Amino acid sequence: MTAIIDYGVGNLFSLVCSFEKIGEDTVITRDEEVLKKADRIILPGVGAFSDAMDKLNKSGLVPVLKEQIKKGKPIMGICLGMQLLFDKSFEYGEHNGLGLIKGEIRPIADDVKDLKIPHMGWNALNFKGSKHPLFKYVKQGECVYFVHSFYAVNCFDSIIASAEYRTDITAAVASKNVLGCQVHPEKSGETGLNILRAFCEMREGAIC
Repeated sequence: MTAIIDYGVGNLFSLVCSFEKIGEDTVITRDEEVLKKADRIILPGVGAFSDAMDKLNKSGLVPVLKEQIKKGKPIMGICLGMQLLFDKSFEYGEHNGLGLIKGEIRPIADDVKDLKIPHMGWNALNFKGSKHPLFKYVKQGECVYFVHSFYAVNCFDSIIASAEYRTDITAAVASKNVLGCQVHPEKSGETGLNILRAFCEMREGAIC
């Protein structure tokens, strides 16, 4: 069973529908005991970094989230949820993140001056290094859907996929059992479903 954290940020319905399509049982929750019993956890998110981080802290779920990560339970952040995994963000100020993956979140506009921001639409995935298990059912060059104005930088060691948007956009990251997708799997058709399918095969204690 996959638990989707409900902390007041994110389009949870579309995520649930995507998991239903691949036959995965899900629960939307802010209950610590449910998170402890889940096989894996999704951290969703849309909107502003500082607001989302504030709501996550106020939910009281950060300690149990970190406890479950320490146990080896797979967790995946999606879109803003991925950004929260990093050390800090420079989205309208400087804000601390969860510090689970080294790196920071910066405006795409710092490096892309002549393309539309937000970065919105379909882009091809470019795998970094050995193909990560998260892309077990995905081929190099398959397209996924992005909607974002900020992206992860200074995180080379954790990048498992990128996309080109005049610069290399961090598309997905992984540090052992902590994973993140800047892309929206729930909006990325069959490719997105295959990303979620591979995530659902990950088990506690596995080194991703």
